[in-house]
Amino acid sequence: MLKPLSFAVIAVSLLTASIHNPPVSLAGTCASKCGSRPIQFTPGQHIRVEVINSTPNLIKIQKPSGTDAISLSPGQKLNLEGIEGTEPNTSLIFWSETGLSLQAIVSKPNFGTLRLELRPTWRLESDRSLYIMDDGRINVF
Repeated sequence: MLKPLSFAVIAVSLLTASIHNPPVSLAGTCASKCGSRPIQFTPGQHIRVEVINSTPNLIKIQKPSGTDAISLSPGQKLNLEGIEGTEPNTSLIFWSETGLSLQAIVSKPNFGTLRLELRPTWRLESDRSLYIMDDGRINVF
């Protein structure tokens, strides 16, 4: 059986070891590990949205503010002009006519263009909408 003095010696040894050998910490920038910067436009800027259907199926796209749905055939590209970043939370909704799950890939190929490429995915949850927030941020849900 260990005596109280033995417990004290073990505790002091562990404490001393941790003081003399602190855990190693690494510092660095996130430039190589942060991921890509979020896509954002200047509020009020005219934005051209380029939608590309990279799926094998028909996709429907609609601006919920009262427009009819637009059909986009496989491989087809559509340019939507005149979208402004000052409209409160402008959005586009999209879906596959066959119920295919979609993955939305957004990019900013130049100053005034937002590219939305729709691809098939095996995920259970599908991307369904693109939001252009009135502060210029871009969100996909």
